[in-house]
Amino acid sequence: MWKPHAPPPARITKSPDPESKKTARRIAQIVKLKPEFIDKYKEVHAAVWPEVLEQIKACNIEDYSIFHDPGTGILFASFKYVGNDYIGDMVRMRENPKVREWWAMTDGFQESFVPGAHSSESGPPWWREVEEVFYLE
Repeated sequence: MWKPHAPPPARITKSPDPESKKTARRIAQIVKLKPEFIDKYKEVHAAVWPEVLEQIKACNIEDYSIFHDPGTGILFASFKYVGNDYIGDMVRMRENPKVREWWAMTDGFQESFVPGAHSSESGPPWWREVEEVFYLE
């Protein structure tokens, strides 16, 4: 899902803790869900493997959601990256064998919009990042 490429510009967001000076990058991505895998995709995401969830959190990802548009088949993911080394954290994500196993499974349910993408592990990013054009905090 995540590839070590140039991160989007940082966006400073308000933190619930006024003492915190946390910055966050809001990231959004899309990929297409194959229609024959809609039920299976929802099933596996209803019980994401604990090792995958732990790694996502350890890589400074918060407020992560995936939405599905059944009309187009598009999966839309959004999350906040709250660390200081996006590329390094995405490399650490990729180094986790359970995450790679998860990606191998879920990649089979999807079609990438990125030319030349073959999987979440190799080549260009599997999920295509999309530009944020409006945000109201």
